[in-house]
Amino acid sequence: MRRSDLVQHSEAAKEPLVRTSQIVFGERQHLLRVLDSMEGSDLAIGRQQQERRLLEELIHARTRELNLINTAWDEKIGLVLSAEAKPEMLEKLVKQAPATDFYLLRLISEHPRANAKTLSKLARHTYGAIRENVARHPNADAQTLTWLSKDKSQPLWYLVAFNPNTPSVLQRRLRDRLKRLGESQASK
Repeated sequence: MRRSDLVQHSEAAKEPLVRTSQIVFGERQHLLRVLDSMEGSDLAIGRQQQERRLLEELIHARTRELNLINTAWDEKIGLVLSAEAKPEMLEKLVKQAPATDFYLLRLISEHPRANAKTLSKLARHTYGAIRENVARHPNADAQTLTWLSKDKSQPLWYLVAFNPNTPSVLQRRLRDRLKRLGESQASK
């Protein structure tokens, strides 16, 4: 999850922040960097061993949490990051992934081999970064782009306006909207 996503949540909101894979993975990466940093320091051997054990426990706890979100999480991430990732495999991973696996789904929404069917499913995800990736993806189809241009939760119409797969009539309308918006900003 990006910091800007966290800022959008109201402090008074009754709902607790869902620990998505994006958050947990970020924590694990940070802990790994702290472990690397600590290992290069000149701490006393006893203290270094104690801190290493604590950090490793926290890293393993985050790994278990990722696997609770989506079984065999690291392996699935590896499949998506592989140069041999096939569109059918990406589609299958999207179907199997829980909605809280923001990180995996975001990676798939950026993948150059994601097909139009997969992107259409991802276009309806609640995480804005995934929808943004779909709106700019070169494999997104006209129907998905048209649907995204009407998204009221964020201004995806701007990204849709510059996607080459956007129907020309819609593209022209969105670019005219952008031009009018620019003209109104210039006159202020």
